[in-house]
Amino acid sequence: MVKKQGVLLVLLIVLVAFTMDTVSAEDVEVLGVKFAGEKQVAGKLLKLNGVGYRKAFGFVKVYAVGLYLENPTHDPDQVINSEQIKHMVTYYLTSKATAKKLKAGFIEEITSCNPPDMVARQQANIDKYASWLDKDMKPGLTSVSTYIPGKGLTLEYQGRIKGTITDPEFARMYYTYNVGPKARKTVRKGLLGK
Repeated sequence: MVKKQGVLLVLLIVLVAFTMDTVSAEDVEVLGVKFAGEKQVAGKLLKLNGVGYRKAFGFVKVYAVGLYLENPTHDPDQVINSEQIKHMVTYYLTSKATAKKLKAGFIEEITSCNPPDMVARQQANIDKYASWLDKDMKPGLTSVSTYIPGKGLTLEYQGRIKGTITDPEFARMYYTYNVGPKARKTVRKGLLGK
C-alpha cells in the first residue's frame, strides 16, 4: 500500500511539473497580436517572458512587443545583466511610425533610461543602431532584436538583418531602456510578465 502511494505521489509530481511547464509556454495575445509561448532561437528553446505594448494618446495602437528568454524571470536586473539568449519581437500596428520618428525616439529613450557616462561611451553604437531604423513602419511589419552571449545584439528590421553590435554594455543599455526603472510602464511591466 505504501509503495502504491509513493508511485502515485511521484506521478502526481510529474503531472504537476508538466502542467506548470505547459501553462508557462502558452501563447499570449495583446492588442490583437498573438505571441507564441516558445521559440527556437540560435539552437535554444526560449520561453515567452512577457508581452507589452505602446499606445499614443492613450488609444492609438503603436506596437505590441514580446520578450523571449532561456531563463524566464520577473527580475529586471536579470533581464538586463544575465548572459543568456534574449529575443525581442515588436509588431507595429500603425503607419504613423516613420523612420525619422523611430530614430529620434530610440535615441531619446535609450539616452534618458541610462547613465550619462554609459551613454557617452556608447554614443557611436547608439547612433549606429538608430541608423538601422531607416524605413517607415506599417501595420504587420516587425523589428526583431536578438542578443547572443559572445556575439552581441543583432537587429532584424522589416525582415532584413541590419547588423550586430558586439559590445555587451550596449546590450545592457538596450534592455535597460526596455525593462529598467525609467522604461515605458506598459512595456516594462508587460515584458517582465507582471
